[in-house]
Amino acid sequence: MIEKFVFIDPKYDLFDPIKQTENYNDFIQYVTEYAKAYGYTFDPNSKELFTSPGRRSPIFKFKNDFFKLINNKNSITNWVDIENEYYNELKTIIRSNNIDVSIEKVKQLNKEFGLIKELFENYLLEEVCQKIDFENFENPKNYFEIYDVLVPNLSHPYLNLNGLSEKNFLNEFSFKEDKEEIKSYIKSNSSETHKFYKSYLLSFNYTPTIHAHKFLLDKKQNYDFYINYIHGKIGDPDNPINFGFGDETDKDYKMIEDLNDGEFLKNFKSFQYSNTTNYNDLFSYIEEDKYQVYILGHSCGLSDRVLLNAIFEHKNCRSIKVYYHEKGDDDNYTEIVQNISRHFNDKKVMRRKIVSKPYCKALPQNLRFKALEDLKNETS
Repeated sequence: MIEKFVFIDPKYDLFDPIKQTENYNDFIQYVTEYAKAYGYTFDPNSKELFTSPGRRSPIFKFKNDFFKLINNKNSITNWVDIENEYYNELKTIIRSNNIDVSIEKVKQLNKEFGLIKELFENYLLEEVCQKIDFENFENPKNYFEIYDVLVPNLSHPYLNLNGLSEKNFLNEFSFKEDKEEIKSYIKSNSSETHKFYKSYLLSFNYTPTIHAHKFLLDKKQNYDFYINYIHGKIGDPDNPINFGFGDETDKDYKMIEDLNDGEFLKNFKSFQYSNTTNYNDLFSYIEEDKYQVYILGHSCGLSDRVLLNAIFEHKNCRSIKVYYHEKGDDDNYTEIVQNISRHFNDKKVMRRKIVSKPYCKALPQNLRFKALEDLKNETS
């Protein structure tokens, strides 16, 4: 049986919309709102804080050069851009200095990157986790827009998934053996003889968003759901946030590795994976059975290249279905597919695995959790 393997990204919060946790501009807005609350003025160009717009001497100034660097680049819009920029800055330091100077500069870079990571985690904790009730939807009826996306494959009687016909579902697979297996499965399993079904939810989201959905999905006794917070979870000391770069296939990585100093490798995700069992748990799953990947909000950028390559090119990965962001007449389906292609060495296999756009869908947009403040007002 082909299991469902769902990627949940920080951008998943964009259609839950609580706080746009991968949107770096939203993070800067958080800093700006902090300034206004205390009667200060924040200059987004100099990244300085003034008591009034006309004051020439700042009362507060960021001493984090990396923070200033990423804020002076118009291309920085998402957290994955920061991870990429960190890696670019790391390479620039190494190429421009001798080994002793490089070590000192990279130590400072790592310290500044760590401070941004800490500020980011505090932001998520204070502005998301402590302000949202993840057990209450504003409109519970809208929840079912995402229900069919997360529920295991072939778990509805007669393949009633998202209203798709059996033929359309089969079109999500291009390999003949998969089509034959699915047809055989449907023929041999009536609604009275369901087997146990399973979805594996790989969450790149640091907030409890997906756990709220699992709570409701678990009410269906014939479904099995597993959640893996592969990059950590806010407020969980046993599963700390893994924020860094993850492309050891980059042509410059060998150069960095050969410098023989751990400071240069400090913020590579691969070494942080060993702090938890998340990575091993993931690979135990993908080795177990065939699966179809569902992309929900994940940009599939290069900062997770080694991990995504292992998942996408694995022989058990039979299909990759994209749920894209839609805004007016525009969407990012092609952009996501282009990013996915960068994780494949075998482009022929890549083309067969990616589901054509007519059989993909836009992400549901009308899911909202209730704010804790609103719940207090309702009971007062």
